[in-house]
Amino acid sequence: MNRDMQKAAGKVYLVGAGPGDPGLMTIKGKALLEAADVVIYDALVSPSILLMINPHAEKINAGKRRGRHSLLQDRTTELLIEKAQDNAIVVRLKGGDPFVFGRGGEEMEDLIKAGVSVEVVPGITAGIAAPAYAGIPLTHRLYSSSVTFVTGHESTGKYRPAVDWSSIAKGSETIVIYMGIHNLAYIVEQLLKAGLSADTPIGLIRWGTRPEQEELIGKLATIVEDVEKNSFEAPAIVVIGAVVKLHSVLGNG
Repeated sequence: MNRDMQKAAGKVYLVGAGPGDPGLMTIKGKALLEAADVVIYDALVSPSILLMINPHAEKINAGKRRGRHSLLQDRTTELLIEKAQDNAIVVRLKGGDPFVFGRGGEEMEDLIKAGVSVEVVPGITAGIAAPAYAGIPLTHRLYSSSVTFVTGHESTGKYRPAVDWSSIAKGSETIVIYMGIHNLAYIVEQLLKAGLSADTPIGLIRWGTRPEQEELIGKLATIVEDVEKNSFEAPAIVVIGAVVKLHSVLGNG
């Protein structure tokens, strides 16, 4: 029998690290980090979360940032399979939630096919947490009763994501975009073409929930210019809709 198809001795846990604030790490996720034999972590996991890892554990950086890959995705999955053969607790630590634009579903599918026992431990996703820390509620009885979560950069190798921005613009009162900074000009153009007002409020939250959190609030018509003027860079969550108005009331400044 192929080694990868043998039942692995250990178990892989796909753990969501949350958006950055260590206080938002789940109790179960923290316990697994403290007991782990191996931790394979992503680039967006905050340093304060990494400090929770068992000091005797093997730590492997599998971070993927635009244009910079510590490990290719296929190699990361292979590594998880290999480490599960000889270690009881292998943690795949992902920023946010593993199943929300985190490729957790892909990795879990491959691990199951390889005969590896695997469990997902959800984390708080940045699309919810970052706006909350910025004083932007995604729903509000007076402003929004619907939310759409969408990626602004669908997959590596694509210049533009294959997202139907017209349908999203017409179908949701609040739009939350992950990884949207690099394609922001194109996204804004498509939303305006779809009929959104140039005065629609938009908020960008960089490093949400961390001490270095930054916010940039504006309107669709001028946000691309504002980003360039302020040298506002990724990683950031983008929120579009009337709820962004509440930042001036609920935000901490």
